[in-house]
Parts: sequence; C-alpha cells; structure tokens
Amino acid sequence: MNLFETMSDAFVVARRNLIKIKRVPDLLVFTTLSPIMFVLLFAYVFGGAIDQQGGGAAYREFLIAGIFAQTVIFGATITGAGLAEDVKKGIVDRFRSLPMSPSAVLTGRTLSDVANNLIVLAVMSATGLVVGWRIRTSFFEAAWGFVLLLVFAYAISWIMAWVGMIVPSPEVVNNASFIIIFPLTFVANTFVPLATLPGPLQTFAEWNPVSAVTQAARELFGNTDPSVVAQPGTDVSTSWALQNPELYTLIWAAAVLVVFVPLANWQYRRSTSR
Repeated sequence: MNLFETMSDAFVVARRNLIKIKRVPDLLVFTTLSPIMFVLLFAYVFGGAIDQQGGGAAYREFLIAGIFAQTVIFGATITGAGLAEDVKKGIVDRFRSLPMSPSAVLTGRTLSDVANNLIVLAVMSATGLVVGWRIRTSFFEAAWGFVLLLVFAYAISWIMAWVGMIVPSPEVVNNASFIIIFPLTFVANTFVPLATLPGPLQTFAEWNPVSAVTQAARELFGNTDPSVVAQPGTDVSTSWALQNPELYTLIWAAAVLVVFVPLANWQYRRSTSR
C-alpha cells in the first residue's frame, strides 16, 4: 500500500478509537480529572508553603507547564493499555483479517491519543487560568509550546505502543509504565526548580528530557520565574539541554520515533503472526 492508503486506514482506526471515548465517556472524565486534581493539590496545598510571600501565585505560574508535561506523558500510556486490550480481546486479529495496512493500527492508535491529549490540555489550561496561570508571551510562542508538548507525548506513545504489544494485559502496561514514568516526571524541574535538588539528582534532572520539554514550555509561555523556592538566578542551569530546551526536546522526540516506530511495527507483525 502507498502512503496515502496507509494514512487513510490510520485515520479510520483513529476515528474508531475516538468514537470509543465518546461512547465510554468515563475514559475521558478520569483522564482529565487526575491532572485537575494535581493542579489544585500543588497550587493550593503546596503552593502557599513554597511561595509564602506571594501566597502561591508565582508558584502556580511556575507549576502549570510541569503539570502539562506530566499529564501528556502519562496520557501516552493510553496507547499501550489500549493496544494490550485490543490484543487481549482479539480486535487486532480482526484488523489483521481486513485489507488494510498493518502499520495503520499503531499509527491510528497513536494519532487518536494526540487528539485525547489536545482535549486534556484544553481542560487543564482552563483550570490553570482559574488558579491564576497566565500566558505572558505571544500567541504563536504559546502555540509552539503546546505543539512541543504534543510532539514529545506522541513520541512517548510509540514507546507505549511497543510495550502494549509485548505485555499481556492493560493492567500490567499501566503498572510497568507508572514505575518508569513516575520518577522521570518527578526527578525533573516539573514541580520545583532544579536548585532545590541534591547534586546527583540535579545532574540527572538537567539532562532528563522531561525537564527540557517543561523548560521549553515555560519559556514559551513566559512562566520562567524560579524565585518562588530559590533566590532569583539560582535555577539557571548551565547544561546544554536546558540552555537549548526546544532543540533538545525535538532531538529526543526524533530519536524515540526513529527507534520505536519500526520496533513497534515489527513487534505488531510478530505478535499477529503467531
């Protein structure tokens, strides 16, 4: 099949997954409820303690980009869990019996999760505005910040697609993903400036791609003030990754796609040929 036919099949699969969300709205409700709770918890429970002079206002601006990054990365795990469920229920075998491109199943799955992340980001942005977050740059800079978040999450979704094809159940996918993603999103600049981390963790966080995509989003939203928990200027990292966060994010996303798109498709063909 040519590229046009493959993408056409992929959009059909993506539409199928989005219709599933429409028919089972609980999926979307719980996907959006968790980040809203994180925003409110960190903004009002921890924000006042961290930013005592400002009552948490400055910290809330600093926080939102980190919540965005954490949420879209965790949202990428839907790809793996969804694929594992489709394999378990035999739906992938039905797809295999149809005259369609094999790669369309994985491409459609990952594209539908981009749409899901778009909805989640919209809900979270509204929540952020309610708690005091503001975008202080131009429309195009802010839009590029959201695009970078989605591109990075899309790359992670291909890792999850590979995991979903090799792990036997959605529950195992969720548990395995949580063990890896949770420390990656917390040992970073998502919730606190790097200056507050101990030496070894700070070095790891500086080169952690989650820190880069968070830093890129903060800069593009105009929310880079770290003074809520440290003296002004102490959070300016000298690492190349955080001096060039947009480029570093794109490099990581490209590297992940180059490795895991063919790997996930190979695992798909291997799994469905058994």
